[in-house]
Amino acid sequence: MQTIWLGGAEWVAVLRVGLGLWWLESWRHKDRKGWFERGTGIAWAADIAGKHRWRVVRTGFHKVVEPWPKLIAYVVVYAELALGLGLVTGFLTPVALVAGLLLNLLYLTLMIHDWAEQGQNAMMALISLVALFTMAWQTWSLDAAFGLFL
Repeated sequence: MQTIWLGGAEWVAVLRVGLGLWWLESWRHKDRKGWFERGTGIAWAADIAGKHRWRVVRTGFHKVVEPWPKLIAYVVVYAELALGLGLVTGFLTPVALVAGLLLNLLYLTLMIHDWAEQGQNAMMALISLVALFTMAWQTWSLDAAFGLFL
């Protein structure tokens, strides 16, 4: 493969780091006080899930999220932070890529009718797949430094 400026593995690492920065921005701009103290994030998602045309989404939200809204708020917010840090540093990269892909697919399914969000989630999921199948942890990563996942 011919590339300009960097080699193919380095460009994939740039893609991985960019995805990590995207997750960190998602974490940074969240109103954590609103999510944790007032439950705004879960309330917003509950409103969307309650009107969702797919019964499985309504039922799943009712059974999984509604019983533990505060816990799920912490899981969502800190999952985004952990994904961002893992991808930027290249630590446990395959785990972060799979977890991020699953989270993006969950967001994509929940917000299937919100096209503004869909572009972001679709692109993040695509980047996760590319980074996963090109083994983006081989360059500029703690995984490579520690000899993990080689």
